[in-house]
Amino acid sequence: MTVPTALTAGRTAAVLSALALLSAACGGAVRIAPPAPQGDTAAACAALVKRLPGTLDGAERVPSEPASPYVAVWGAGEIALRCGVPRPAAMDPMQQVPEIDGVPWFADPARPALFTAVNPRGYVEVTISRAHDPSGVLIDLAPAIKAAFPPAETPSG
Repeated sequence: MTVPTALTAGRTAAVLSALALLSAACGGAVRIAPPAPQGDTAAACAALVKRLPGTLDGAERVPSEPASPYVAVWGAGEIALRCGVPRPAAMDPMQQVPEIDGVPWFADPARPALFTAVNPRGYVEVTISRAHDPSGVLIDLAPAIKAAFPPAETPSG
């Protein structure tokens, strides 16, 4: 009995996809495109990534590929943070965004798993899979974000 080539190719692709996910879940590095922040933003992002927790919503921090001082990943890519990204294209520059534990977050309406911390000194993008509670993750990230991107001081008058 022969198996049609298209069916075999489909099964092979499914098996390879499953193996790639299993590899990531078993401690392999998760592939995330790193941003390229500049100047003060790059320094703040490097400080942020060093302050991030080792566990978020039960997911352990894992390495990313390529290694970057501006990226952090938890689980098998279930939660990914990229610091120093451009302002989200869908965000109106004058738009008011809600705060969670003192950090303003833009939630992209077209991408419900994507949240961006808004700060005049830089943007921090967080992607959260459905397996995790976004509000809990954003609350747990807030202390590190506030420490790396402190609010601008207002001149006393």
